[in-house]
Parts: sequence; C-alpha cells; structure tokens
Amino acid sequence: MGTILVLIAVALFAFLSAPPALAAETTCRGRIGARTVDNLRVPQGARCTLRRTRVEGTVKVERGARLNAIRIRVKGNVQGEGATAVYVRASRVGGSIQVVQGRRGRILRNTVDSDVQFFENRGAIRITANRIDGNLQCKENRRRPRGGRNVVQGNKEDQCARL
Repeated sequence: MGTILVLIAVALFAFLSAPPALAAETTCRGRIGARTVDNLRVPQGARCTLRRTRVEGTVKVERGARLNAIRIRVKGNVQGEGATAVYVRASRVGGSIQVVQGRRGRILRNTVDSDVQFFENRGAIRITANRIDGNLQCKENRRRPRGGRNVVQGNKEDQCARL
C-alpha cells in the first residue's frame, strides 16, 4: 500500500509541476491550405493566402503584411496592426476581427462571434454581408468604410453606423 501511495504522489507531483504546453506558432509566407495550425503569424512585409485553414488560436498580421483568407475557421481573433491588407471572406471567426493603423481591409460574408473593429486605417475598407454577434466599430479611418447588409447583434458605431 505504501508503494502505491508513493507512486501516486510522484505521478501527481510530475503532473502538477510540468510546465504548461505552449501553443505552436506557424509563420505564413505564401499559401496554407486545408490544415490545422495553433496560432498563425504573417510577418512584417509578407503575403499570406489561407484557404480552408483552421486556426486553433489567433491570426496576427504584422506591419506591411497582407492576408487573404478564404473559408477559414479561427477560434480566436484576426488582428492586423499596420498591415497593408487584411481580407477575410466566407469564414468563421470565434473572436473578433481588428484592423488598426493599416491600409486596406475587406470583410465579406463572414460569421464573427464578437466585434469587428477598424480604427485609424488609411485605405479602402469594405464590410459587406457579415453576421457579427458583437459590435461593428469604425473610428478615425481616413476613408469612410463602405458596404452594407451586415447583421449586427450589438451596435453599429461611428463611421460604420449605416453599414
């Protein structure tokens, strides 16, 4: 009986003291097709096309990078900061889509479980035919976002009030 208790204690100690597993990050330069990744990063200046890709975490689009995502599934967020272009089409995003201080964005026929936000962007933005379970927020973009036919459960705010 004592040996069994010692084995259980050792196993419990090993389990509790093991470092947490870190989610792997995939860097995209080029194309990724129908496969599953943990987190995805489009590095500075890179171009990335995703088709039917599943992302278990977050998609980050860095400064000067371009993302063209078609029929993807993301459990987390799609985030672009300083990105040249963020295009998401016919996809499912479990979190938010946020494009900040970038150039262009196009969000078309998606289901987004949280917010869609475009702040301080310089180029053309189109937001059309999406189902957004949070808010649609657009502020301080140089060009007024265009689009329409969005079903928004929360509020349509500022530059996106009429979309």
